[in-house]
Amino acid sequence: MQQPVSLLLGVHAHQPIGNFPEVLEDAHFRCYKPFIETLHRYPDFHFAIHFSGWLLDYLFEHYPQDMALLKDMVARGQAELFGAGDTEPVLAVIPNRDRIGQVETLSRKLAEKLGQRPQGAWLTERVWDSTVVPSLVDCGIRYVIVDDYHFLCAGNTAKQLNGFYTTEEDTRKLDIFPISESLRYKLPFTPAPDAIAYLESLADEQSSDNNHPRVAAVYFDDIEKFGIWPETYQWVYEKGWLEQFIQGVLASPKISPCHYSDYHANEKTSGLVYLPTTSYIEMNTWTLPAESAEAYDDLVKQSKTAGWYEQNKAYLRGGIWKNFLSRYPESNWMHKRMLGLSARLASLPDNQRTLTMQEKLYAAQANDAYWHGLFGGLYLPHLRRAIYNNLIALEAMLDACDQRKSIQVQDIDLDGIEEICLQNNALQIILKNDNFASIVEFDAYSLSHNFGDTLQRQTEHYFHKIQLDGQNAADSSHLDTGITSAHDRILNKHVVHASDLKPDTHPRHLFVDWLDDQLVDYQYIDSNSSTVQFQSKTSSLSILKAFTLSDSRLNVHYQFSDNSHNAFRIEINLAMPSCDGMGGRFVTHDNNLGNFGQLHSLTQITEIQLIDDTLGGCIVLSTSSPVQFSAIPHFTVSQSENGFEKIMQAVTIQLDWIIQSKALTVSLDVSPQ
Repeated sequence: MQQPVSLLLGVHAHQPIGNFPEVLEDAHFRCYKPFIETLHRYPDFHFAIHFSGWLLDYLFEHYPQDMALLKDMVARGQAELFGAGDTEPVLAVIPNRDRIGQVETLSRKLAEKLGQRPQGAWLTERVWDSTVVPSLVDCGIRYVIVDDYHFLCAGNTAKQLNGFYTTEEDTRKLDIFPISESLRYKLPFTPAPDAIAYLESLADEQSSDNNHPRVAAVYFDDIEKFGIWPETYQWVYEKGWLEQFIQGVLASPKISPCHYSDYHANEKTSGLVYLPTTSYIEMNTWTLPAESAEAYDDLVKQSKTAGWYEQNKAYLRGGIWKNFLSRYPESNWMHKRMLGLSARLASLPDNQRTLTMQEKLYAAQANDAYWHGLFGGLYLPHLRRAIYNNLIALEAMLDACDQRKSIQVQDIDLDGIEEICLQNNALQIILKNDNFASIVEFDAYSLSHNFGDTLQRQTEHYFHKIQLDGQNAADSSHLDTGITSAHDRILNKHVVHASDLKPDTHPRHLFVDWLDDQLVDYQYIDSNSSTVQFQSKTSSLSILKAFTLSDSRLNVHYQFSDNSHNAFRIEINLAMPSCDGMGGRFVTHDNNLGNFGQLHSLTQITEIQLIDDTLGGCIVLSTSSPVQFSAIPHFTVSQSENGFEKIMQAVTIQLDWIIQSKALTVSLDVSPQ
């Protein structure tokens, strides 16, 4: 008698820490609520689900009725819970002590809130690195899921991937399920009857040999595909795809919806496997620099045209997730700052470490703001800001326990260039010891904010797809025959001009200087407990540049060798939370000049305020001599599942001054409102 195929269907639910409340509300309305309510009506449809810990806490607080339904499905044996790191970190890029802490935190939370401790774990972005095996096993995790692509890269064939395999690392054994790429692209994008027919075909193909495990159709993917992705709410719920699919599965004698735990307990391993470090196939493109990504894409297109891509795609391998840290300096900077604070926290005596410190560290390890592709939030200022809010708050707590020196020199980001940290418990500046002599990070501890948190504009490999100076409209006329995956959509959310895609020629830091339209080339001289000094290398005019902190004021003092009447420009890139929103504004002499997203130009200015309601504070910029003041919004262009979009990263302030005396001081005073 033919055995039915075991449908192992799992979904992963996550929202980035720091996401906007309206986004969370919309995600609940269009996805989490209807999905849970629909599944609850079908007790015999077994499935697996993973919620990141932060999202789970949010849903319990705001939508307890939905969580009551989920808890009921767990209690009646319908839903299997999957664990992971609590804040959804990429486990491979955090210390082992934090991996264990993160996984244990979520496992305890699931047991306490929903009554089940997980046996399986979701790997963030399906990033596989064998170094995570010991920490997972030590936390009681028995199996994980990764893409079938991972197995193909290890030399397995597609026909072999119908159960689970076993791997080991440092004497720990872990089982691994391969997620079907075919199912990932079919659910929920093809009509339900077609998806059912595909699953039934897998039952028809399986061996009748009892020595072989029962064939498993393995699916585990983002729940956001079921309502949040473009067009999916209408398709999945209003047009009834999800109910049609569930009813079709339950009505089919060839399909048996099954828990991963039951399949794992009742079937045996298909054998030993050692997987290479990789993620899902699309991610391997996103991690590459633009030029390499274009070459990789061209090679993939050539292979598809020649007809040999499918059978050889495992050997056309791109980059790995960690490449984001080398590709984007801003991502690497956040990551290395996080590692440094993790080490400081671990070195504290037990009686000084607190749960709040641990929560701040774990929140700063959330993956979203560290990478970029079709998804990933590196380009989203509010997600990077959430990382820095937690890092800076943690740093203040650590300083209260173990006070740092006011000045420290080290190579934080491992780029071969030392950084100089100057802090006074109210403010911190971190200067790059390079020819720009600029501030890469400017922290206000009272606000837990980094005013240097911006993004340098660089070329992305997808820029050639952008419709310049125009806008596309979405086409939903095909909803009866399926919908287009976000991976295949090309849509402009904003009008994009060629100038918006031009890469920056210098860092988007604070206090980058020009003399007669040429960047000033500096060299580090010395520093003491309160001052860091640089000297220009320019022969025509000598400039001494000194940074000092005084309470909540940053002073940057310029000393010129003569009053030469040269044109001098200072560029200050400030990450203001409101950016082009209504909560941010320039004010001078009690006059509201407009928001940060507008162009501003003022003459003979010695003081101006930047007030930001989201920040809950303001900066007062003042100069010792009148200057020409200009403010320009700094935009980047990026892609998301909703299309290509322009995002304001910072306000770029330019101070122009004709050198008429031998000194100029620019000050930034930071204070709560």
